[in-house]
Amino acid sequence: MPVSPIDYGRYGHPDMVTVFEEEHRHSLWLSIEAAVAEVQAEMNLIPKEAAEDIRKTAKPDIVTLERTMEIEKRTRHDVVALFEAIAEKCKGPGARWIHYGLTSNDIKDTALGLQLKAAFEILMPEINILCETLIKRAKETQDLIAVGRSHGQHAVPITYGIRFTVWLEEFRRHNDRILSAKETTGVGKISGATGSHAAIGPSGFDIQKRVLENLGLNVPIATTQIIQRDRLAEAITALANLASSIDKIATDLRNLQRTEIAETYEPFAKGKQVGSSAMPHKRNPVTCEKLSGLARIVRSLVPPALENVVSWEERDISHSSTERFIIPQAFILTDYMVRELSRVIEGLTIDTKAVDRNLNLSNDSIMSEYVVTLLTKAGLERPKAHEKLRALSNSAQAAGTSLLDAVRNDTALASILDIEKLKLEEYYNNIREVSRRIVREAESRKH
Repeated sequence: MPVSPIDYGRYGHPDMVTVFEEEHRHSLWLSIEAAVAEVQAEMNLIPKEAAEDIRKTAKPDIVTLERTMEIEKRTRHDVVALFEAIAEKCKGPGARWIHYGLTSNDIKDTALGLQLKAAFEILMPEINILCETLIKRAKETQDLIAVGRSHGQHAVPITYGIRFTVWLEEFRRHNDRILSAKETTGVGKISGATGSHAAIGPSGFDIQKRVLENLGLNVPIATTQIIQRDRLAEAITALANLASSIDKIATDLRNLQRTEIAETYEPFAKGKQVGSSAMPHKRNPVTCEKLSGLARIVRSLVPPALENVVSWEERDISHSSTERFIIPQAFILTDYMVRELSRVIEGLTIDTKAVDRNLNLSNDSIMSEYVVTLLTKAGLERPKAHEKLRALSNSAQAAGTSLLDAVRNDTALASILDIEKLKLEEYYNNIREVSRRIVREAESRKH
């Protein structure tokens, strides 16, 4: 029975899961053995008949995963089991020349490079879809004034359009980092037991170059027996960073769905979805909570990825068992999180009445910064203006009255400030104008 929630289908999109399935990995190993043999034959290092025999034999329906795993029970070595399984099915000279001049990680790390390339090619379009969804929502809400919050307290106003654009720009930066990681990890190696091409000699350079170019992978200048794990650490770290931004947005939306705030609601299948087994009225932000939880898993994969950078001399195997967990989990969960966040943003309900109610909840206290600015422009020293507004804000909040009324009724301020300049709608319109400009600039920078 499956143990992992990925395996029994709770998390993960089938496209990404397939990349890391054992059957796919097995087929890649077979194809790399065949690709190396073909290039070696082209360079007259092995007989062409042998390469042809290997090419015809090294196919998953002939050399099955089940048979390879059966041999591995005896050899306790996965790549030895692979080439033994190929050899026993060869009908010509392929059995003699299979895995000629190679070491295990020539196959394993090159296959991993292909898996990572495929994984990034699945993930990156999903990030682009998320960005398109964010810019669409930003345009829709560029004029929607809401109270801003810092430290969980009411600050000066913002628009929802600005919020969506901040998130958009964050994911665009993630896209750039992911693109860099894709380039860094899209590499293979066909360089032998310590990276010195010792078994074949200088012609090994040409073999490696031809094989990797045929496979669509980058060619490293130097490796040891393995591809160096700083590359994988970069990828896992980039994914964890991306997952953290998803967590950040999910946390904001969870807070905004609190009953006391009630400004936004994640999608909820009315008439079908159940919020609570005990309380039928509940509409819980379960998707956003799920995203926050999964982000913790993805972030937890960074320390082992960094520790795997360390290896005894030309290699050890301490990284191998770790990577069987962290690489599939990092990619499958992050891809799933991006897709789920896209769905949340697309279907997000914004209660404009609640937004307006919360905006006015503080009795104009959120205007304090603006009034300080006006007083400073009118000639009052800013520290004195700040202290005056602090005192007026405290007294207005204690009395439950409007800060603007307190300012208008203050005779000392009236002698300095033209009270007619305290126009709330003009203040809001200035924020809307800034919001529109931010959204326009973001839209003009589409990747």
